[in-house]
Amino acid sequence: MNAVPRFSLGRLFATPGAIQALTSSDIQTALSRHLQGDWGELTSEDIEANNDALQDGSRLLSAYSGENGIRFWVITEWDRSVTTVLLPSEY
Repeated sequence: MNAVPRFSLGRLFATPGAIQALTSSDIQTALSRHLQGDWGELTSEDIEANNDALQDGSRLLSAYSGENGIRFWVITEWDRSVTTVLLPSEY
């Protein structure tokens, strides 16, 4: 059973580095988790900031690791118009 999305992802983008380093399964799983408020590998402070952002409309950031161990981020902009998958080095 799928959980109810907690916000809109808007338009989806992935950077060239993320496309090269990650599998489509890595990206799809991360987007699903992000959409459901599973922020991945963040500190408790960052998790709290995301939970607050659901109420106040700030940017959302999640961090995950791909099957190959490469760490990557998913960022949804404050207005929920765009979500980007990227490597930290591409920020």
